[in-house]
Amino acid sequence: MTRDYRPTIFLPKTAFPMKGDLPQKEPQILEKWEKDKLYEKLQKKAQGRPKFVLHDGPPYANGKLHTGHALNRILKDIVLKTHYKLGYLTPFVPGWDCHGLPIESEVEKAYREKGMNKDEVPLPQFLKECRAFASKWVDDQRRDSKRLGVLADWDNPYLTMDYSSESHIAGLLWDFLEKGDLYRGEKPVMWSVVEKTALAEAEVEYKDHTSSSIYVAFPIESSPIAHLKGTCAVIWTTTPWTLPGNRAIAYSPEMMYVLLEILDVEDGRLSQKELKILIAQDLLEDVTKNIGVRSYKVLETISGEELEGTIAHHPFQGQGYDFDVPLLPGSHVMADAGTGLVHTAPGHGIEDFSVGKVFGLELPRTVSEDGTYYAHVPLFAGLHVYKANGPVIEKLKEMGALLNEDKILHSYPHSWRSKTPLIYRTTPQWFISMEKHGLREKAVAAIQDVKWHPESSINRIRSMVEGRPDWCVSRQRTWGVPIALFVHKETGEPLQDLDVKNRILKAIAEKGSVVWFEEDPQVFLGEKYNAEDYEQIRDILDVWFDSAATSSFVLKARPELGWPADLYLEGSDQHRGWFQTSLLVSTGLYGKAPFKEVLTHGFLMYEDGEKMSKSKGNVIAPQEIGDKMGIDVLRLWVVGIDYGDDMRIGPEILKRQEDIYRRYRNTFRYLLGALEGYIPPSSFDASSLPTLEKWVLHRLKEIDLKVRESTFAYDFLGLYSEIHHFCSVDLSAFYFDIRKDALYCDDPEGALRQGVLWTFDQIFESLIRWLAPVISFTAEEAWHVRHPHIETSIHEELFTELPQSWLNPELSGKLAIFREARRVLTGALEIARNEKMIGSSLAAHVDVYLDESWKEKLQDADMAELSIVSSLTFHVQNIPSNAFQLEEVKGIHVVVSPASGEKCARCWKVLPEVGKSQNHPNLCQRCEEAVSAYDQRAA
Repeated sequence: MTRDYRPTIFLPKTAFPMKGDLPQKEPQILEKWEKDKLYEKLQKKAQGRPKFVLHDGPPYANGKLHTGHALNRILKDIVLKTHYKLGYLTPFVPGWDCHGLPIESEVEKAYREKGMNKDEVPLPQFLKECRAFASKWVDDQRRDSKRLGVLADWDNPYLTMDYSSESHIAGLLWDFLEKGDLYRGEKPVMWSVVEKTALAEAEVEYKDHTSSSIYVAFPIESSPIAHLKGTCAVIWTTTPWTLPGNRAIAYSPEMMYVLLEILDVEDGRLSQKELKILIAQDLLEDVTKNIGVRSYKVLETISGEELEGTIAHHPFQGQGYDFDVPLLPGSHVMADAGTGLVHTAPGHGIEDFSVGKVFGLELPRTVSEDGTYYAHVPLFAGLHVYKANGPVIEKLKEMGALLNEDKILHSYPHSWRSKTPLIYRTTPQWFISMEKHGLREKAVAAIQDVKWHPESSINRIRSMVEGRPDWCVSRQRTWGVPIALFVHKETGEPLQDLDVKNRILKAIAEKGSVVWFEEDPQVFLGEKYNAEDYEQIRDILDVWFDSAATSSFVLKARPELGWPADLYLEGSDQHRGWFQTSLLVSTGLYGKAPFKEVLTHGFLMYEDGEKMSKSKGNVIAPQEIGDKMGIDVLRLWVVGIDYGDDMRIGPEILKRQEDIYRRYRNTFRYLLGALEGYIPPSSFDASSLPTLEKWVLHRLKEIDLKVRESTFAYDFLGLYSEIHHFCSVDLSAFYFDIRKDALYCDDPEGALRQGVLWTFDQIFESLIRWLAPVISFTAEEAWHVRHPHIETSIHEELFTELPQSWLNPELSGKLAIFREARRVLTGALEIARNEKMIGSSLAAHVDVYLDESWKEKLQDADMAELSIVSSLTFHVQNIPSNAFQLEEVKGIHVVVSPASGEKCARCWKVLPEVGKSQNHPNLCQRCEEAVSAYDQRAA
């Protein structure tokens, strides 16, 4: 009876299942981490190590955690986990931005749905509901952030709405006041008529918008050039609604102008024959074409300088607009569009305001906070600016001042929250000066001391800061940190008194920002000042000031952190948002940037390149990914993309990440199966290992060096592409494939199998540490299967310091040559299998015909072992006509034939020696020795 040798074969055996079952398993692991207080354990264990502080840019507490949030949180977690494994202490304090318009608007909306007006609700109640709304979303986002596997101090986050935070933020504004950088002034600011507040540049998005495009004639009343009287200065504008605010026309002293007499116009045009108009010479052809002039006569050419002293009248003269409209020089006037004469409304444009300030123009109050014209505005009182273009144009027609009307599609500023067009509106606001004490220069200098990733992003933020106007920090809302200042009604000067300041800040720290609005102002002013003499400022601070202040009340105040942070990591839009405002607050108050490095990532799109939106049904939620695939798959996606650019995600992309995940899981499973019960010796001489194992150690050391380099360069795509290639190509398709024979069939005590197992252990211990920052749940599971009696988490482990002696470039070069030759052999074997000449490769004998150069290259190679065949013979001449070759590998030809001998019943090699043994006639010599050793141990 033939013996069953299967029990003597050492097949892999493991409790680590092939199926990940991540949606069910990950929450269990997460629960254990929380029970074990893993984050606290990591911080305690790392005490005394150098500190690496990543400061969390606060997400907004007003909705579900979306995939963009998930990307950001996971990327931060990977950065921190890799730094921890390199020997750093990595505290991470998450935070939330809790104030501002979006939250206030949602609470207002809830009141409107009940048929109530916000103004009918007592302010303390309204603010309490805003706080409750933000708290709800903080809890919701915190829960979902934990589910992402992100380790952080979740029990002690920072919130901008904490009373202590509000007090600190209000105090920082006082610091700017005391430094002399805070002032109250009137300037044009981006204004949302829907939200009734000024907006920061970071809250503005530019979208295509169709506007009315009109040419308007302003009659000239007088001029040093006498014959200009009775002619018309022509302006062009895409904002007809601003014409009630017109108080001047700007010209360029450097440009030449022409006085035209219009002789003929196209039918149906409103232009009048014999009308004389003044326009820029360089724009003559464009203007005459656009207003429908068929023929004209140039009466005179005039330099811009000669226009000084020219006075026009408003087109609505006699209708309540009976004032002079002077022609004034302006450096902003260009000859690239329009007429070379620029309509100037000081209340509705930055350049307009500047011209008005230089020449003392009236600053008319035309538009109220809700976008309607004030009651005193002639002709248009009460009309909303969104609906004003039509009536303004009709009035121009009536007055004979409209030369042309058209439509233009152009990029126009919108509120990124309400998605509605913005207007420029000049109102009293609070500003931090970029000029007075050189804040702009300090910030630009500080930018140079920061390391930016990618490097090119330094140009973006530098240009933004260099061109930034004074920072408007006031908002006309209620849910936020108040601008807790008093202004003397007569002098207009802010009160600066240390006792008053301390009383205000103490009260906010104890009762929150609501105290500023509900407490009697006299309580803050004390006995020294009379509340009747002071205006209490009711505006709140720009929420970007809140989040920028975190560098002070979080980094400086929390002892486990430190200032400046080692890294800020957010989306690239924060160059105009949080990165920039944090830089301004920090350099303005402390003279230095709050970060040493800044890393930015792009934005998410659906996998087809479309923007994700609920209406298109292409939104991929992280919660959905976790429930269906597992968060480790999402984490793999994060390192599988170039996050420096815009990124795509969708079912097909995630399916590819699932395939990569399975490769990693199968690698762990194979290693764990082989290592079941293996206890590595306390010392091992790696120099005694065969060439193949030495090459594996070389690859481990190569990747180990890349791990360290990539961690500091934040190059996770390059690193994990390399690790995936190592698992799929170097291990699975090459090393594991070759060594399964020794692993399954060699005597367990034999030198080769012991060397393979020791090498497997080195692979596992390196790989589990490299992958733990990414597939954090799976690595934890695999770690405890390998070390069932160890209580510590894989996340407590550091990267293994691999010996430098493992690095062997010469050996690596030699193996690359062997693998190149192996390609030809495996190609020939595949054809032989397809032609049914052989079954497995072990049934084959291979004749390899080499040219002289290959003979020398392969003289040390055991190509039979590398190609997994039973026998192989090298030849250097007489290449048969049926030999196989690869076009891209010259000099190697292969002929496959069935191997001579019998098939070993245990290892399946076909060898002449099989059948020669009396005790085990079905075995080869190697297997007979292994079985004999097995039998002796069993006895």
